[in-house]
Amino acid sequence: MSNSGSFVNLLASQGCIDLDSSEPPSFSSQGSEESSVRERRRWSPKEDVILVGAWLNTSKDPIVSNEQKAGAFWKRIVEYYNSNPQLVGTPPRELGQCKQRWARINDSVCKFAGCYEMALREQRSGQNDNDVMKAALDIYSSDQGIKFSMEHAWRELRHDVKWCSSFQEKDIAKEKRKTADFVDVEGPEPEERPVGVKAAKAGKRKKSGKDEDLAKLEGLMEIKKQLSKQSLLEKLLAKPDPLSEMELALKIKLMSDML
Repeated sequence: MSNSGSFVNLLASQGCIDLDSSEPPSFSSQGSEESSVRERRRWSPKEDVILVGAWLNTSKDPIVSNEQKAGAFWKRIVEYYNSNPQLVGTPPRELGQCKQRWARINDSVCKFAGCYEMALREQRSGQNDNDVMKAALDIYSSDQGIKFSMEHAWRELRHDVKWCSSFQEKDIAKEKRKTADFVDVEGPEPEERPVGVKAAKAGKRKKSGKDEDLAKLEGLMEIKKQLSKQSLLEKLLAKPDPLSEMELALKIKLMSDML
């Protein structure tokens, strides 16, 4: 009797079950569903912007920007993000989620920044900012095979000095790797950098070497010219008179030049 009562209680705990139904009874899995939903929660543009702001503000903090380790740095970012008043009522994000999302934002925005610079270089007369933006989006779509979906993050980062400097350093390092085997190939760079003292001296030495070679060549040409004149004068002197007016004038000129 006790076993029968326990079975009834078990059925009652699972809700009403239709014994005539052909469908098998379903049991509760609310805990696993909630966990799955929490893991798959998508990032909204508003959350992206808040995360970008957290990264920018933390990276500009003079206490943590250069002194703290990566773990402490990201812990500050997560604290800044979860404490934002715009996120009240939403589940907090974990460190791994924020770090992974930032990596995706940064990678996508860096690629688009390169496309935008290319579109700016190719901007024609009469084109406005909207035309440049459309061209940059087309370049990104063509290169990556997908549409650019981080415009909201790009607009937050594009004018920030801290992010731009890190992006340019990555871009310059990338260009250096590409041209490692083609040192003499010249190409457009993100910005003109001042020439160092050693580079300037090396440039002067290289230039002075070219000047010396040019001077030697000019000297050889002058010697050849003088020998040619001398040979021609000797022929005119050996020629019996009378000389023609042209030959006589040339003879006088050559003698004048040789003196």
